[in-house]
Amino acid sequence: MAEGHTIRIEKTDAHVRVMHGEQVLADSTRPLELCETGCPVRYYIPAEDVRLDLLTPSDTHTYCPFKGTASYWSLPDAADLVWAYPDPKPDVAEIKDHLCFYEVEVS
Repeated sequence: MAEGHTIRIEKTDAHVRVMHGEQVLADSTRPLELCETGCPVRYYIPAEDVRLDLLTPSDTHTYCPFKGTASYWSLPDAADLVWAYPDPKPDVAEIKDHLCFYEVEVS
């Protein structure tokens, strides 16, 4: 990690739910909470708790020097709604096989 940049990943028992309109896209009680310097808290949801059948892989890829290369998925009316790191860097290996959404409900 760059000096002054930290990423903390913790298991949480928070209930995280992702909706798009009336459709539930994800519902999990076992997300990982990722706190990164300068970024909002993000919840990484196990793939088993995400409706992957509703999502279409996107051609979009981004690179984070701390996490690696992200792949994205879309809905017909919502491009690049969700992302994941299929091969994350060793320091954040826990997020492998987890997906992250921009908008989540947490309880």
